[in-house]
Amino acid sequence: MTRIIKFTELRQIKDNLPDGSIHQIAEKLQLPVETVWNYFGGYSYEKGQSCGIHIEPGPDGGYVSIDDTTILDMAIEMMESKEV
Repeated sequence: MTRIIKFTELRQIKDNLPDGSIHQIAEKLQLPVETVWNYFGGYSYEKGQSCGIHIEPGPDGGYVSIDDTTILDMAIEMMESKEV
């Protein structure tokens, strides 16, 4: 199911992840690390791939339409477990 969030919210999630989370997500999903970085707004397409996010201009960096929320769900889970 598609989810729409603000770009700044997506970046805030990435910035609040525990150290090494991007690598853990990439390893669990068997993806290049650069692909996970691209999911959070990076631009490393030389080694990584596009990952089903679409950024539309607007306030707070615009809006991000996410086709597959698997990476986002894993990131939120990691963030929440960090807070406990």
